[in-house]
Amino acid sequence: MPGDSDLHFWLTRSVGRSIGLNFTRALKEGRLSPDQYRDLVDVCRTCPHVDSCQRWLGGQSGCGAAPVRAPGFCRNAHALEALRPH
Repeated sequence: MPGDSDLHFWLTRSVGRSIGLNFTRALKEGRLSPDQYRDLVDVCRTCPHVDSCQRWLGGQSGCGAAPVRAPGFCRNAHALEALRPH
């Protein structure tokens, strides 16, 4: 059963932010469509690693820190990395 939409929206957004991805900018620049964004959240909703994700996010340095790579257990890792500006 898929997880809570709100929780997984924020998890997706937070992982993206941690790796240096700005979803608003990606949407404005046409690198991400609203449907693709929804799909990322839907994929996150099926992930069994919510606790690991929350722990990983809790260990991130926050603002001003150098971006890191998405965690290996993240089902969206490849897609998020592809959206990240290089």
